[in-house]
Amino acid sequence: MVNDVAKVPGESSNDSILAYVALGCNLGDRYDNLKSAVDALQALTTITQVQASSVYETSPMGPADQPDYLNAVVSLQTRLAPLELLDALQLIEQQHGRTRDGERWGPRTLDLDLLLYAECVIESPRLTVPHPGIADRSFVLFPLAELDSELVIPDKGPVAALKAQCQQFGIRRLNSLL
Repeated sequence: MVNDVAKVPGESSNDSILAYVALGCNLGDRYDNLKSAVDALQALTTITQVQASSVYETSPMGPADQPDYLNAVVSLQTRLAPLELLDALQLIEQQHGRTRDGERWGPRTLDLDLLLYAECVIESPRLTVPHPGIADRSFVLFPLAELDSELVIPDKGPVAALKAQCQQFGIRRLNSLL
């Protein structure tokens, strides 16, 4: 277990690390927001080999009086350390009009969550990896399994097994981002 994100693969060298990021939004032009976020990730020189799942539409988690979400997952290779990657993701969110007003699971123009960073388990004040709730959320597991059905989530198990146990109602597969 890595309790201090200062000592993880990729931070002190040019090692490239495989990471997975969840994308979601339910405000504005939802598809365009997701596509624009993927474009922003691809434009970063410290990120390569971006692959995107299909887009999935789901009912909101949390308050029901908000629009449905579009969700996807991307895999990417990065030379960024975990907190640097988190900072880059949050900057992209801000560039897409994301505001953090303290409402949990409320509507948003863009939400980017670092799901996995190699096989690392990270617990810090700013970042927990694997992402909390990853094993229970169909809007994460379905696109994640699409990218790598043999992926094993540290301390959680195989994505395929988690997906098989997950509630499937209300998730609709749409089209691809790339």
